[in-house]
Amino acid sequence: MNLARLLRPRSVAVVGASTRPGSYGNLAVANLVTAGFPGPVFGVHPTAAEVHGVPCVPRIADLPLAPDAAVIATPAATVPGLVAEAGARGCGGAVVFAAGFAETSTPGGVRLQEELVAAAARYDMPVCGPNGNGIVAVAARAPLWGDAYVTRRPGGVALVSQSGNVAVNALLSARGLRLHTVVSCGNQAVAGAADYLAALAASDGVRAVGLYLEDAGDGRRLAEALAACADRGVGVAVLQGGSSALGAASAAAHTGAVAGDARVLRALVEEAGGAWAHNPHELLELAKTLACAAPPGPTGIAGSGTPAWGRPPESEREAPVVDQVPEAEHGVRVTGQVPGAERGVAVSERRGPEVGVLVVTCSGGDAAVAADEAARHGVPLATLSEATRVALQNLLPETATPGNPLDYTAVIFGDAARTAALITVAAGDPSVGPVLVCHDRPASVPEGAAAEWDGALEGIISAAEALPGRLVVASTLPELMPEEVAERLTGHGAAPVAGLTEGVRCAGALLRRTAGGERLREIAAAATRAGSAAGSRPAEHEAKALARSYGIPVPAGRTARTPDEAVAVAAALGVPVAVKLSGPDIGHKADIGAVVLDVRRPEDVRAAADRLLGLPVEGMLLVEEMAPPGVEMMVAVRRDGVVPVLVVAMGGTWVEVLDDTVLLPLPVTPEQVVAAVRRLRGAALLNGGRGRPPVPLAAFAALATRAAALAREEDLALLEFNPVIVGPGGTTAVDAVVARVGA
Repeated sequence: MNLARLLRPRSVAVVGASTRPGSYGNLAVANLVTAGFPGPVFGVHPTAAEVHGVPCVPRIADLPLAPDAAVIATPAATVPGLVAEAGARGCGGAVVFAAGFAETSTPGGVRLQEELVAAAARYDMPVCGPNGNGIVAVAARAPLWGDAYVTRRPGGVALVSQSGNVAVNALLSARGLRLHTVVSCGNQAVAGAADYLAALAASDGVRAVGLYLEDAGDGRRLAEALAACADRGVGVAVLQGGSSALGAASAAAHTGAVAGDARVLRALVEEAGGAWAHNPHELLELAKTLACAAPPGPTGIAGSGTPAWGRPPESEREAPVVDQVPEAEHGVRVTGQVPGAERGVAVSERRGPEVGVLVVTCSGGDAAVAADEAARHGVPLATLSEATRVALQNLLPETATPGNPLDYTAVIFGDAARTAALITVAAGDPSVGPVLVCHDRPASVPEGAAAEWDGALEGIISAAEALPGRLVVASTLPELMPEEVAERLTGHGAAPVAGLTEGVRCAGALLRRTAGGERLREIAAAATRAGSAAGSRPAEHEAKALARSYGIPVPAGRTARTPDEAVAVAAALGVPVAVKLSGPDIGHKADIGAVVLDVRRPEDVRAAADRLLGLPVEGMLLVEEMAPPGVEMMVAVRRDGVVPVLVVAMGGTWVEVLDDTVLLPLPVTPEQVVAAVRRLRGAALLNGGRGRPPVPLAAFAALATRAAALAREEDLALLEFNPVIVGPGGTTAVDAVVARVGA
């Protein structure tokens, strides 16, 4: 399916063009005329000769050419037939506004959508919708749009939204958001979000894409589209609205609670170097920032490619306010060269975990809040070297102390030269990646004060010219970043962000890493959905037998049907033992008292067995050796999400309470597992200390990768080992839950 003609049409037909004001057919024609669409436009209407000066023909077959895009603005019942007619005429694609299809969940609506899909498939023709607002190709001046539209200045941000309102609001926002293309994809009956993402990644001028998703759809297609973005250096920001059901797996395992659908999608997005948004405002600010940034590298921060990539094309850039700040009294001269490059720390070499964000402000309050927000959102702040601190001391007023956040105080607020010099000198430190500058500019300021506000802005703009792709400029409150200021900053390669918290998150997004297109294509290859986890659920002893066959260490043990048999098994194994109840309907054993640990005497084994057999749940006794002491961890594989993932967490009954989890899209290597474990908040427990030896992470990683292989080869929807006891005496999966694929 080729979306090129639909996303950048050179000719358009509006089917259902109407003379009735306010109708979709009337508005669609008006939008094309108002936008100054440069190609031929035709209406299709049974009687009207023209609409808004656009000539009309009675039928699609009467069009004088095969249009690249057909806008179908007619009632739902007519749509399948019109899609077929458009395909027969050779249209490159169609946009369908009408509702009344599968979203109604009625037999008639579902049938209509099936007919629409069949008609489009007959001609291999992409369709946007139904039940959406359409497509706006801002750069091509082609609004195939059924809602209000105001012509905007084009740029490098694309938006694909499963919510029509998110798309409408983005087009009407006043935030310096230079949009390239906006897609409101509706029901996604034919073309889905992943298809648009892949097509936009290949479009000239697209530098970042914002995705608003309610249903992530086909994981393979999404991973392949993210791979295309990684290959082209296109940034991605994602917001998921709502959450889908976790399925039956969550009822019998911890995995559903700590690795829900949204978290699986987030793991894929972050693996791709994307940014995860929490609301539409944040989504747009992140996408705008990524469009200004240099592309991410496979092992370094954004900017590990050619730094100048982050600058807008020459056609979009304004003439710099200050090409070169005059030499200041302190002898600092600001040019296009990033300070520090002469010491071998060019932007393309800035990489590694030590790189962080630099915060620059003239307010102690803003500095404190920015530091707090960075800590809250996990955004690392750079530690400035002594050499950088000395250089900054020569620029700062006597009342200021060099550090990060860098508070240069109100004493020099409005001094363009010193502001630019401070930013660029501090940014030249090898530990500094993105730079967050706090700057408020009210739309109206008291008479006589504008010169200081604008002087500070000019200094920031000059620094932006010297630091392409690295500068985020954030207001403390959203309303203090008016569109005029945002447009100026964008024109000089800086990302204007409305709000201090959003600024911290956007600067942090520039530290993103990506495994690259090859890794994402591996994920795509593994992303065949396993189906739901509603199939058979083997009992624990059966799950452990399966694990043992894959070389996963589990405790030695045997089943028993009576207390006498349990005593005999314990005697054969040697005490102490664990006595459990094992059955397909038994989930969290500790919650129902279905496990007794560290049982040593025969009479205690008998008593435990008697009590367990008296529980109101079906099962048989399982008597096992006690595992050697160690740290409790969890390993799980979930294959019924958007992509298969390996889940690692601190384990036991605390896994949901602590919510300390890392998800890794499959496939994974042992080295990736070890790195993931070190990202856990509880990782300090694994390092030993106070007489405890460190945990053997290599053995844990080997167990985890075998678990992933087991789940894949046995076609399991869910596999969970919790806890896995990891210690010097061995690594043992002491509990196991398996869910096979449902019908």
